[in-house]
Amino acid sequence: MGFDMNYMLMVMLPGMVLSGLASMMVKRTFAKYETVGTQANMTGAEAAKLMLERQGVTDCKIEAVSGRLSDHYDPRVKTLRLSEPVFNARSISAIGVACHEAGHALQHAQGYKWLKMRSALVPVTNISSKMSMPVIMAGGLLMALAPVFGMPVLLLGCALFAAAVVFSVVTLPVEWDASARAKTAMVDAGIVTPQEVGGASNVLNAAFLTYLASAIASIMTLLYYLHRTGVLRMLMNRR
Repeated sequence: MGFDMNYMLMVMLPGMVLSGLASMMVKRTFAKYETVGTQANMTGAEAAKLMLERQGVTDCKIEAVSGRLSDHYDPRVKTLRLSEPVFNARSISAIGVACHEAGHALQHAQGYKWLKMRSALVPVTNISSKMSMPVIMAGGLLMALAPVFGMPVLLLGCALFAAAVVFSVVTLPVEWDASARAKTAMVDAGIVTPQEVGGASNVLNAAFLTYLASAIASIMTLLYYLHRTGVLRMLMNRR
């Protein structure tokens, strides 16, 4: 579809700024509480294990992985993978992140519907996220040569990109719920005191902003492509 300054100014630049600010806030908040300990003096791994056991989840493995903020829960093998700065650290940041990931394990154990939906979307998203941009670019080129063929290709590209957008939107309630579970369970299990949970909440809230920024940027990009293909105008006219 060629170079478009409006895309740069109205979609790409705001998306980059939003994502950059969210990422900076996560790093700053994590660093702030990375040196603050807790009365319980637990490591991130110990906190996650205790939180899960208190909720009756005993079949989840917890293991260390390399990297920083690479923490995640793998529902396929019921494994909680914590990054090195989280697994062995005894800080509020480490405990907040570890318990958040444990929240995903609780979601899995209790059949949380939004987690099921996100897991079902993973195979589709893996394909659509790789294919959408090449298909959209191919459609843009075809539009200049043969619009009758270019439009269907563009619409296919938009549909593929929309699948990735749906995944990013579905991720929001999954991440928010995991943090909410962690905030409650941390106090109930005695992992943090009511006074300490505020710091852990700050870490989790900052992390959620990265998912929110990603979803907003994806939606803005999809709306741009729908506008360029004329689909958005057609939908508005029908209304």
